[in-house]
Amino acid sequence: MATQAADIEVRGEVTPGFEGVRETFAENFALFPEVGASVAAMVDGEMVVDLWAGRATEERGWERDTLVNVWSSTKGATALAAHMLADRGLLDLEAPVVRYWPEFGAAGKASMPVRYLLTHQAGLNAMPEGTANESMFDWERMVEALAAATPAWAPGSKHEYHALTFGWLVGEVVRRVSGKTPGDFIRDEIAGPLGIDFEVGLAASEDHRVASILRDPKQVEPIAGVDWNSRACRAAQIPAANGHANARSLATMYGALARGGELGGVRLLSSEAVERAAELQVHGLEASGFHMYRTLGFMRRFAQDGDARPESSWGHAGAGGSQGFADPERRVGFGYAMSQMLSATPEERRPSSGGMDPRGQRLVSSVYAALDAQG
Repeated sequence: MATQAADIEVRGEVTPGFEGVRETFAENFALFPEVGASVAAMVDGEMVVDLWAGRATEERGWERDTLVNVWSSTKGATALAAHMLADRGLLDLEAPVVRYWPEFGAAGKASMPVRYLLTHQAGLNAMPEGTANESMFDWERMVEALAAATPAWAPGSKHEYHALTFGWLVGEVVRRVSGKTPGDFIRDEIAGPLGIDFEVGLAASEDHRVASILRDPKQVEPIAGVDWNSRACRAAQIPAANGHANARSLATMYGALARGGELGGVRLLSSEAVERAAELQVHGLEASGFHMYRTLGFMRRFAQDGDARPESSWGHAGAGGSQGFADPERRVGFGYAMSQMLSATPEERRPSSGGMDPRGQRLVSSVYAALDAQG
């Protein structure tokens, strides 16, 4: 089934009643510099929206199984890995990090609890001294540098986004506890059982289905000074920022969490663990200019900024527009992934897009309009 709008063929399926989401998705290509994207929504375990359109590269169109870097939407999968270990009784989020990662105790960090890594309160938000951009490709180099680093503030006294370091901090705890790299854990314990694509550390054999990331026109320099379309970037495990997935994968992962942690006979978390993951921990203005609402590894909605997502939702968004979230009240899992990055200042995004990318916000609004119409 296909829809033609603004010279863009929208492919995929929607269940009856969700046709407006298809129309909104097509309109996004006319209203914004959208190049290639996918959107998906799951309601109580049923995929009611699964659409894709545009181009993945200059040579290839966007297909059903196209993957793209979802940037910080990766953090949701990484945080989920930690919660799964905690739910199994293998990881105590209140325990000091050094219980699992002894070297981390250097520079006065011996008492820092694991929870501060998840809530962005560790004071390790900057790339450690002595690490160059290419150090991101070297797992051991990064975790050794972070273990030796001195926090920029008293841990727990404030929260500030750990844009890249979140992945190595939480990911190393996952590795120490499980014996698996975060990428392997996500593949084996989340993506595999759910039957979805979510790769952190992408194999070269998958490059043929990856969409090229297109930088935001406002971006003067590449993020962290590296080429994120390079083989080195795709292959590295940067579990805060280089997960390769699509909207269907994000919607499915969060669709399970929206149903108390279970989907199709696969249980990721107990219902109690889901509630712990969703519970608000810290909130306040950060250097980004946004008032952030953070749980143990996830984001809640931008409550004061007209966010289209419901108050009950929680998940994670990524640089340039991608996002995924769970809404347990309506049992909704949502995902949006795209190649063309867009950004705006807090002033430009408030209140029309609620602190989130307007393309995704319009799609969220369409999904909930369809739900509301069904009563």
